[in-house]
Amino acid sequence: MKFGVLVFPGSNCDHDTHHVVDAIAQQPVTYLWHASEDLQGCDAILVPGGFAYGDYLRTGAIARFAPVMQAVSRFARNGGLVMGICNGFQILCEAGLLPGALMRNASQNYICKQTYLRTETADSPFTHGLSKGQVLQMPIGHMEGNYFCDAETLAALKQQDRIAFRYSTTEGEITAAANPNGSLENIAGVLSEGRNVLGIMPHPDRSSETLLGSADGLLLFQSMAQSLAAAQ
Repeated sequence: MKFGVLVFPGSNCDHDTHHVVDAIAQQPVTYLWHASEDLQGCDAILVPGGFAYGDYLRTGAIARFAPVMQAVSRFARNGGLVMGICNGFQILCEAGLLPGALMRNASQNYICKQTYLRTETADSPFTHGLSKGQVLQMPIGHMEGNYFCDAETLAALKQQDRIAFRYSTTEGEITAAANPNGSLENIAGVLSEGRNVLGIMPHPDRSSETLLGSADGLLLFQSMAQSLAAAQ
């Protein structure tokens, strides 16, 4: 099984993500260039954080039309595993692979800090190694991480158990104070209808080694690897 890490002009977490999969999770991984539709036989795709195409026009709006994203969209619609982190989450929403949108932070400021996330579901290829209610520590670094969707979409996310993570206190309480960016109902990550696509605003790639203050993010990569192994 092989992971692919997308590379756009402006990506700044592609090497971080590659490092985690290669050196920490010890799984085969390759870079996938934005101008190519060749996914090189990858079994899972990682859309990293950064500022794809400089975030010009609107975050993720230009990247959504990159040749590689046309291939990723086909891959995802055929059941392939895709995880978008931060800017990657924004791109997946723009591409229609995830519902909702990421708006400017309620504070109108760029925010870079440690956050805590409560695991809302263990029923996905990305979270099956976690326990429902388990609290993870991961950092954020974004200007537009304020998740929003309409009432009908929110109801569907709840009914279908597709809210993956919510910002919380260290004890797992969902409070306004624990919400760093104004996200609707503290939502920090959501799943697609097929549960094979995850968008998460905090960075598991920046929290996969204890040297960085937390290794909790590694659990998501390990869950993906285990899911792929079980499917083979």
